[in-house]
Amino acid sequence: MNVETVSQRLQKLLKSLVETSGASGVVVGLSGGVDSSTVAALAAEALGGSRVYGVTMPEEGLTSRVDVEDAEKLAEKFGLNFYKAEISQVVEAFERVIPVFAREETVAWGNLKPRIRMTILYYFANRFNLLVAGTGNRSELLVGYFTKYGDGAADFLPIGGLYKTQVFQLAAHLGVPSRILEKTPTAGLWPGQTDEGELGVKYATLDLILHGLVDLRLPKGEVASQLGVPVSLVEKVEGMVEASAHKRLPAPVLQPF
Repeated sequence: MNVETVSQRLQKLLKSLVETSGASGVVVGLSGGVDSSTVAALAAEALGGSRVYGVTMPEEGLTSRVDVEDAEKLAEKFGLNFYKAEISQVVEAFERVIPVFAREETVAWGNLKPRIRMTILYYFANRFNLLVAGTGNRSELLVGYFTKYGDGAADFLPIGGLYKTQVFQLAAHLGVPSRILEKTPTAGLWPGQTDEGELGVKYATLDLILHGLVDLRLPKGEVASQLGVPVSLVEKVEGMVEASAHKRLPAPVLQPF
């Protein structure tokens, strides 16, 4: 892709959206990873850093110190309004009040965190008349690798049209620090969790499979043949896309008449 053209187009669209909405700016949840850093940098370039709020929401004992430092340094570099909201006490409160809570149910426990963070971001949005800029990319959106009404909840998705590998290109172009670009992608929801480990496929391969299946609408066998990967892997990715369709759609309205 022509990264400069893409950058300028996204900045123009972002600025137009904010101005049309009557919002004062945007708020981004900063994880210290490449997606949120790219969204924050893009918004700062489009609006000016003073109109962008970056909120890092670490969990004590789980979020790495490096991630918090990287979020703060990125905010400083792009002149963002930076805030830190530590969520461990909120997570513990949920654990106490949910009568069926079980930490060993890893996915249900892990998904509490993005939903808590979403609530905090929307508080900022309401408090300062902001739009919540989501950080999901096309790879994650297509396979459903996000928490419904958690990190999937946003007013708009600046990088939602870019595959993960393309996000890295845009991030480098915008000047996102190399330490962030070199990290292993992770949602940081439980110890040892990584994106590619949970997905079961590298982003570089996943993006090509998705491009073949979704963009080019090629048969599974042809995608597998062209990429030199097992058909079973292409079928797995296709299954993820189909199974997560509900996460990309609004809640269905059951018509009474």
